[in-house]
Amino acid sequence: MNFLIDNWMLVSVAVISGTALLLPALQAMGAPGLTPTQAVLLINREKAHVVDVRSAEEFASGHLIGARHVAVENIAAELAKAVPDKKRPLILVCASGMRSQKAQRIALQMGYEKVHSLGGGLKNWQDANLPLEKTA
Repeated sequence: MNFLIDNWMLVSVAVISGTALLLPALQAMGAPGLTPTQAVLLINREKAHVVDVRSAEEFASGHLIGARHVAVENIAAELAKAVPDKKRPLILVCASGMRSQKAQRIALQMGYEKVHSLGGGLKNWQDANLPLEKTA
């Protein structure tokens, strides 16, 4: 115990360093949703539907190729019309992953079987250098 008291600066540096090393791993565990790689695999292998739940302006500025647009506030009313197949995987996308998680809960209540949120949203997609398309 005397060692800890006598070397409190050394101990605090060790604790801070350990926390800094573990922080990225802890954040990744807490971030729900698909990684961009997992999303690409679902799109390519299982023909997953992609729905962007951001605003119309955000959607027009850039979205995943082939994504449909249904704003999160209209998801309950318009999702069934945009994506009638409830058995194929559905990937919901927003800017950071928060709105798509909300939309994911609604889609599950509507009976969609395989609903996923893109973890970290469009930001993670862009960080992975994956392509976007813009609406004219």
